[in-house]
Amino acid sequence: MTANILSRVPRGWLLLAAIGLIALNMRGPLVAVAPVVGLMQAELGFSPVELGFLTGIPVLCFALAAPLASLAGRKMGAEVAITLTLLGVLLGVIVRSAGGGGLVMVGTVILGIAITVGNIAVPLIIRRDFAPARQGTAMGIYTAALNVGSFVTSVVTAPLAELLGWRPALAACGLFALAASLVWVLAFGSRALRPEAVPGSKPDRTATKPASRWITVGLTAGFAGQAFSYYGVTAWLPSLLADELGMTPAAAGAGSSLFQILAIAGSLGVPFAARFASTTTVGLTLGLLWLTVPVGLLLAPELWWLWSSFGGVAQGGGITLIFIAIIRLARDQASAGRMSAVVQGAGYCFGALAPTLLGYVHGVSDSWAGPLLMVLGSVGVFILGTALSLRHVPKVH
Repeated sequence: MTANILSRVPRGWLLLAAIGLIALNMRGPLVAVAPVVGLMQAELGFSPVELGFLTGIPVLCFALAAPLASLAGRKMGAEVAITLTLLGVLLGVIVRSAGGGGLVMVGTVILGIAITVGNIAVPLIIRRDFAPARQGTAMGIYTAALNVGSFVTSVVTAPLAELLGWRPALAACGLFALAASLVWVLAFGSRALRPEAVPGSKPDRTATKPASRWITVGLTAGFAGQAFSYYGVTAWLPSLLADELGMTPAAAGAGSSLFQILAIAGSLGVPFAARFASTTTVGLTLGLLWLTVPVGLLLAPELWWLWSSFGGVAQGGGITLIFIAIIRLARDQASAGRMSAVVQGAGYCFGALAPTLLGYVHGVSDSWAGPLLMVLGSVGVFILGTALSLRHVPKVH
């Protein structure tokens, strides 16, 4: 009976469900640490430096393991790469919850590497298995689900920790991996477990080849500006609001919550907007929304809720737009994998630096003006990089 029911479900719907469930695993297990970091520190005796390293490991993996993830996708195929992502998330969650400080670090590294593989592989699946007119919608659902996973995990982990302890609370993230694995296997059957190399790119000596390299440079700069701004604001917005407006930690956390949850609107809104306007126009609009965060917090911090909302839409829409550009500009699957690895690898390097650099500048100057000006500069890089590259994206009706 189950087989008969599944046979009536359109494969596109099943694939969209699988992609949404996969996305819940791509940020949630990493965000889960923040609500229980105090409990972990009390039991494991982590120093502040070790805690900083723990939270920075995943972003470093996104940067350093991107070439390895791209290679895995090309040699084994995107289906198997995502299967490995889900198995890696499950293994990492178990290891992180199983022992002392060393195992917490090892489990976090496993999670970081596994999710890096998924970061590269999911856009390849969307590029290959969805019609051009639906790729933007599928990418929007994927990036929206990234933020849903982060939000749900951040809300649920603390209450679970109070009831069961921090280890079971962190281990609960594995339920998302189990659910995603089941739907993934239903969607692809044996292909989810059968390695199949992606055909390589055919040699291209036309005049468009150098241009494609410059497009990659522009997208990389745009993603770097996006990542630096996102991780910098995520790390320091609550502290800024507490210092500048005297807000309590709970109230200051509301600003960060708005910044995260409204990314869903940006993720889903960009594919819709791109049907009626050019991707360049959409990118410039997102850039202007991004600008309101540093400029608004400098000039009118009391309107933090407005700037957090605009910034949330911008950061969710920005990453969606860049991923859409990658899958539409690449010549083939192999090229898309390499372009994605370059853009994400270099971009996340800058994102990993943001919390430390902004914190250092704030500590030296004892002011938030310097860090906000740095975010302003990174938003400028996002605008410039996307403006130079998005104009080449073909419009799909």
